Amino acid sequence: MPMQRVSAPELLDSDACSPAELQIALRDLGRVNRLFGGISTTRAAIERIAKRSGQRHFSLLEVAAGLGDVPETAGRDLAREGIALDVTLLDRAFTHLPRGKRALVGDALALPFPDASFDLVNSTLFAHHLEPPVLASFTKEAMRVSRIALVINDLVRHPAHIALVYAAFPGFRSRVAWLDGLTSVRRAYTPDEMRKIIASAFPATAAPRVEISRNYLFRMGVIVWKNEAVTAPRALP
Repeated sequence: MPMQRVSAPELLDSDACSPAELQIALRDLGRVNRLFGGISTTRAAIERIAKRSGQRHFSLLEVAAGLGDVPETAGRDLAREGIALDVTLLDRAFTHLPRGKRALVGDALALPFPDASFDLVNSTLFAHHLEPPVLASFTKEAMRVSRIALVINDLVRHPAHIALVYAAFPGFRSRVAWLDGLTSVRRAYTPDEMRKIIASAFPATAAPRVEISRNYLFRMGVIVWKNEAVTAPRALP
């Protein structure tokens, strides 16, 4: 029987954590991204965009950025391939953002930028926090400020993924991050659900091309192309 999605609040969304606990939890999430497919999922999507577009230098807005370790680490990896990222971080609270980086507070559903301000908009482990209509609204808003594509890097809901999070408990320094990890998997979408939600954000006659890949340890990478209308389903090569 398929695992049903369960929507429940996460502790890091509640502002109930102390500043010290918040920083430990965010560092735990950074380790999860480094070790379990978060960095590689974003890197692979940008590599594909670079190959398809022929572009080698991208301005990138990271939404719900937290400490910004995903675009920072992916950017270092991509630089070895001659692909440069110029990153701006955005989050809902200054306490989530690193000091000394180009970062600002803003609303993901009303991004404080003009149309086509960035080549790419990227979000990591954010989409599952949003209910389907809100995720559709975010998709539409992110596409408004992007010039080339929106990249969504998120979890895939699956019973085996829950088992992995339970097994990983000893590796978490923050109980908050571990509990939120369990909630996140239960809230996550499947690739088919993600595709339908994104499609719902646009008129059928103006639906963008959406590419979804399954990646290491139940990650999905989603590319929503800005100026490519979909004419027929197409699998990734």
